[in-house]
Amino acid sequence: MNKPLPYKAYGRIPHIPGSCVTRGDRRMTAQQARIATRMPRDKNDNIIVQEKLDGSCVAVAKVDDILYCLTKNGNLCVESPFEQHHLFVDWMHQHFDRFYDTLREGERLVGEWLAQAHSTIYTPYQGWEPFVAFDLMIYHERLPFNEFVQRLNRRFMMPPLISEGPACTLVRAQLLTNGGQSQYGGDEAEGFVWRVERRGEVDFLCKWVKPGYQPGKLLPELNPAIQEPVWNWRP
Repeated sequence: MNKPLPYKAYGRIPHIPGSCVTRGDRRMTAQQARIATRMPRDKNDNIIVQEKLDGSCVAVAKVDDILYCLTKNGNLCVESPFEQHHLFVDWMHQHFDRFYDTLREGERLVGEWLAQAHSTIYTPYQGWEPFVAFDLMIYHERLPFNEFVQRLNRRFMMPPLISEGPACTLVRAQLLTNGGQSQYGGDEAEGFVWRVERRGEVDFLCKWVKPGYQPGKLLPELNPAIQEPVWNWRP
């Protein structure tokens, strides 16, 4: 496969204690989990909590002034065996200017592609889009949250914001979302992502996934009981 980037488009976010983990996942250190969910180090910590959406992680990278649609591993979406990734290529071309105007040379916009249901079914509402941007990166560095919001300039949807500022416990995140209900048109949120920033730079990310979550339970390639793809959105 052709890979425009010499590294993956996105890595794995470690889990806080109590999160549902699967093979290949890793856990956050107890100290970092405490900073994110209970006790910041000092006033220089800023903690952003967003809903974790359930789809396929994709990215659009600008390399030599050309836009490439990539899977999480950094492979070209046009070479993917899955229809959902080809639909993303089509969607990107339909919204080409939005991606091109957002990205600078060498950057990539990473997001969740929700066209095909993986384990959560979403109900689109007015203004809902199948692509939700959650990181703007160059190499392995992330743009700080407020700068990221400014750069997007309302061109793309973002994961619902649950909390910003002080540490936010899992219980509080659930209370703020009516018991863990999805704020993006789903029934129950897959989980939450904590972004810990310090002095204007991203320090680390961690996540919590609800107990009993079954990755890909609605994907025919992973669940023999599912005969046809389940679509949240399809043109």
